[in-house]
Amino acid sequence: MSSRSQAPEISLIVNTFMKPRHLGLVLDSIERQIGVEGRFEVVITDDGSTDETERLVAQRAAKASYRLAFTSRPHDGFRLARVRNDGVRIAHGQRFLFLDGDCMLPRDHVAVHLERCQQGVATGGDCGRLTESQSQGVDPTALDAAAIGQMLTSTEQAALRRKLRKWRWYSLIGHSTKPRLVGNNIGIHRHDFERINGFDERFVGWGQEDDDISLRLRAVGVRLETVLDSTCSLHVWHPTDPTATPRWRDGPNVQYFLRKGRLSQCRQGLVTRNLESLRWRFPPDLEQTALGRGIAEMLGPHAETRVPDDQTAEVDLVIYPGQGRFLPRKKTRQGSRGRHAYPECRVLLLADNPGGQGSGVPRKLRAAADVILQAPAFREPMSVWLSELNAVLEQVG
Repeated sequence: MSSRSQAPEISLIVNTFMKPRHLGLVLDSIERQIGVEGRFEVVITDDGSTDETERLVAQRAAKASYRLAFTSRPHDGFRLARVRNDGVRIAHGQRFLFLDGDCMLPRDHVAVHLERCQQGVATGGDCGRLTESQSQGVDPTALDAAAIGQMLTSTEQAALRRKLRKWRWYSLIGHSTKPRLVGNNIGIHRHDFERINGFDERFVGWGQEDDDISLRLRAVGVRLETVLDSTCSLHVWHPTDPTATPRWRDGPNVQYFLRKGRLSQCRQGLVTRNLESLRWRFPPDLEQTALGRGIAEMLGPHAETRVPDDQTAEVDLVIYPGQGRFLPRKKTRQGSRGRHAYPECRVLLLADNPGGQGSGVPRKLRAAADVILQAPAFREPMSVWLSELNAVLEQVG
């Protein structure tokens, strides 16, 4: 059986947009990988390039000893999360290595990720950055760790060492949110990727989609491990994307990233999840009011009225006034196994509150909620209110 016809162990998913020279360099470095012959495929996932990118990939695919696939759709702003999901949709591997189309790989780069990326373990790396002048004459034919070390400035080398130390420290102390994966170099097992419904396509514009997937992977018990002790990629200089901001906190997606009630299985990812597909925890008195009965009727079999506290609901609904109360918060440590034993998003529904949102509601109950929503007057169709609830929960994630 030829290496092109074997089922690949890992899919290299390379995103690109209007940078054919950079993509060519990346493909040159991929062709020279060692220790992985016949074990990988490459999927170029394009954000709507109108230059020679597609022709370049077609020419390379005709000669490649591995499967080289291409997917693209019309450009509609910077949509990296969607582009990466598009790559997964046509990938055949059981593991994914997400790479940027401007970062060349040392010769053992794929082998290192392939060895360490397993179900339940995601691998993260980073890149050393070449200057503009260095990038003009860069040669991808002899890249290894030693060569990259010689090419990088002392400042870049120090930055990579600092990132490795920080990764190890956060892992040692069991930090609840760090370390986080960096988008140019992420290895994830297909099983884990599908458990969280892939990248969240609500991220539009530069930044935070990799921070988000890091937190959602951790939330389902996936351990994050670094490959910076063995390898890093090499970023070829280009002008910064117009949507990128000098400071992380000024990015266009920061407000959405910092949302409360993040769902580990995002709603706008590999598939679109409607209200009925979410896993709900309902209050014990759900069907004792007209509003509760309407919710139960609309959500059908998902409207469970008696749910044990250790079940894996995503959304915890409390109606006020009523008997329901939110389950307590619990922290997730790096490397913990299994899903949360508590709902991830707390929704407080105010059924009768003429004074406005939060008026007259116990302070602790109000403070515990991620989302506070005023129920409609009963003369409004229940379907209208559920559309509003759906819009609110899409903002959660």
